[in-house]
Amino acid sequence: MGDKRASSAYVIWVDGKSRVLIDFGGGASLRFEQTNAKIEDLKVILLTHLHVDHTADLPALLKSAFFTRASGKLHIFGPHDNKLMPSTEDFVERLFENGDGAWQYLGDHLDGTARLQLKAHDVDESKKVKVIYNHNGIKVSAVSVHHGIIPAIAYRVDIGDKSITFSGDMNGDYHTLETLAKRTDILVAHNAVPKGVKGVATQLHMTPNIIGQIAKKARAQKLVLSHRMLRTLGKEKTTKREIRKSYKGSLTFANDKSYYKLK
Repeated sequence: MGDKRASSAYVIWVDGKSRVLIDFGGGASLRFEQTNAKIEDLKVILLTHLHVDHTADLPALLKSAFFTRASGKLHIFGPHDNKLMPSTEDFVERLFENGDGAWQYLGDHLDGTARLQLKAHDVDESKKVKVIYNHNGIKVSAVSVHHGIIPAIAYRVDIGDKSITFSGDMNGDYHTLETLAKRTDILVAHNAVPKGVKGVATQLHMTPNIIGQIAKKARAQKLVLSHRMLRTLGKEKTTKREIRKSYKGSLTFANDKSYYKLK
């Protein structure tokens, strides 16, 4: 709040179509429309974790299907449950299930009666990289990352010989992202805290120095810094200087509707 930016959401385009969606926080539905992305083109949704700034606009996205010819199964993957958070399967049911969901009038997207069916899958906690989806020329690999006590997943999407890896919110304690992102073309890392941050924030997010170390170990071709917030906006020079202590590759700071092309 206060930074005049949409919350986290990423679209992977394949042959001009919006095929993969990663997270969908507040404001993302507007940005989705502004980029001409279409729900009927989506094959899979990947949720890094279930905090509100990564999931809030999902009901708006699903409602938009009513005004389109979207059909078939739309798979949605996300983390398992713990004492604080529901599993992704439970989360989707609580939102949309007929009779009990917060938006139960959209329950036909779960019960088989709507043209578009939302199919949720839990990604079990694991510090070993595993393939969770491999269809339509899109391969998705996942691994658990440390985001305090909140279950969280990082994803790698491989399409042909190109790959994009998404850190989600994490602090690096599990040392799993560098394995998932090995030689990835683009590593999208969350720059949510600045150099010198202390306290609980260090249990939730990577400092710039840690981002640089991970990008170096992964040998990422390009590093994109996203999920930038009030506490990191305006500190790009310091952030870049910290990252450059380890990582010497291509580095850029993302803004709403930033676009990166892989040739």
